Amino acid sequence: VQLVESGGGLVQAGGSLRLSCAASGLPFSSYVMGWFRQAPGKERMFVGAISWSGGITNYAASVKGRFTISRGNAKNMVYLQMNSLKPEDTAVYYCAVRFSGLGASEADYDYWGQGTQVTVSS
Repeated sequence: VQLVESGGGLVQAGGSLRLSCAASGLPFSSYVMGWFRQAPGKERMFVGAISWSGGITNYAASVKGRFTISRGNAKNMVYLQMNSLKPEDTAVYYCAVRFSGLGASEADYDYWGQGTQVTVSS
């Protein structure tokens, strides 16, 4: 199983970034994909998740209205469009997969990527 994130980098406050995650080798025929983030010295936190069909999403309150999760035509791809970025969005962003459900509990996600760094300067 592999989850590979890309698209991280350095951006000024108010700017945008788009993260991508490609999944392969999963034992599920359909699955939920989610994003988490971990800021320095803090616990890993839920950002959002999207259903297999792409029709249902769930977001953390802190990013709702600024971040958008989408799935590609190839269902193994998930994207995180981040707009109006703030310095407090600085973190390592992780892609994760679970069989079903759009919950925010880290423990319910079965597979994880290595993460990609996002740094927002003020």
